[in-house]
Amino acid sequence: MLSHETAAELHGIIDKPLGSGIHVIVPAGRRPAQHRPVRGIIVHRSDQSQQQFLGPFNLPRTRIEDTVLDLVAAATTFDQAYGWIARSVSRKLVTVEALREVLAARKRVRWRAWLNDALEDAADGVYSSLERRYVRDVERAHGLPKSEHQSRSRIGGKIQYRDNWYPEYRVVTEIDGPDYHQNERVQLDKDRDNVNLALGDVRTHRFGPVAVTEKACETAALLAATFRRNGWDGTPYPCGRPTCAIGASQARTQRRRR
Repeated sequence: MLSHETAAELHGIIDKPLGSGIHVIVPAGRRPAQHRPVRGIIVHRSDQSQQQFLGPFNLPRTRIEDTVLDLVAAATTFDQAYGWIARSVSRKLVTVEALREVLAARKRVRWRAWLNDALEDAADGVYSSLERRYVRDVERAHGLPKSEHQSRSRIGGKIQYRDNWYPEYRVVTEIDGPDYHQNERVQLDKDRDNVNLALGDVRTHRFGPVAVTEKACETAALLAATFRRNGWDGTPYPCGRPTCAIGASQARTQRRRR
């Protein structure tokens, strides 16, 4: 069967091939082309994936839920693995329930415990690895208010989806990937942010990859200050990193009180 990136292209998970090879999967006991490899064919051996039944005139391929988990297993990092889950779920190509079912049926799975948690996030509308970093390392790790993900709203007569929406505090956070500033979305999003502020009195923060990874603690401190100005009476807490900005701020406050 066609599998991995090749099956992902056919299923619509990716829009174009990621490499020059064609991926196929065969039963674990088979050794195709053991003595004479075929150029351009990348062979995987596994008994865990099942075939997608599409009729007699389509090339056999792995089911979409198996395709996603095969790509997860081949990923070099968990962020990359979560990207496959998020992309397939956000495009409504597969449900989280279907992925959970196949995950439970597989005997050998990388990152099983992490994947179970990650599927909860995907079901909740966290649709990229960077968005998950934000939710995990900025919001949850520092005790900030819980956001609504992919929140739908109508502003200025247009439907908008917000990555993370805090309705009680009128705050939106948008997580922009590394290619964001190179495309036409930049000005459109700036215009939308201005409309949000003018019509809905909504404050929008935009964060890139560094802000939700290396500077997650500084980002949390900035958001905590915004929430407080808008009525939040909670207290953020340090995440446990030795250099956590919130921990350092609380330590300075305690010294001044002494």
